[in-house]
Amino acid sequence: MGIDLTWPSAAGERLLAEVHEVLHAVVAAGGAIGWLEPPGRAETDAWVESVLEQTRAGDAALVVAEVDGVVRGTACWVRSPGQVFEHTAELGRVTAHPSARGLGLGSLLVSAVVGNARAAGIEQLKLGVRGNNHGAIELYERLGFREWGRLPYAIAVGDARYDEVRMAMPLGFPEDVVLHGSAAGGQGSSPRRKA
Repeated sequence: MGIDLTWPSAAGERLLAEVHEVLHAVVAAGGAIGWLEPPGRAETDAWVESVLEQTRAGDAALVVAEVDGVVRGTACWVRSPGQVFEHTAELGRVTAHPSARGLGLGSLLVSAVVGNARAAGIEQLKLGVRGNNHGAIELYERLGFREWGRLPYAIAVGDARYDEVRMAMPLGFPEDVVLHGSAAGGQGSSPRRKA
């Protein structure tokens, strides 16, 4: 069984059809990737085209995992909007077709996105994951992501509410960057406030 990762910049019919099959099957199996119901072809095509448009502008990258020549997994990064956030990006739509689970596609795809985002100059990669998706959270932690917060009950699936777990991974900062963040004292410090 051969697994190949490819980085498309344009989408032909085969790519669109195979990505649709993956996204549709993942949602049908209960995957939490942004759709409540398995998406139609128009929805998945629009998502692929949007990411690829951003890719051509240097603001995203889509990677697909092909198993024996057929797309069976996806992942992407998309640059955060706004000048003060453009050094960060969001990891998204990490998927593996149910027929390809257990092949390690998630780890391969996320690792590839991390490397690609780093090479593109992204300093921090962030993501959101449903709080009950323990397998995904463990995968992200194993690859170096750390939780930085939770928004309780932020994800609605019918009458059920789930926490959104926010995670991030620093990819490296230029040598001339001054990091203020949570450092105590001084201009730019952001210590926790007491109630």
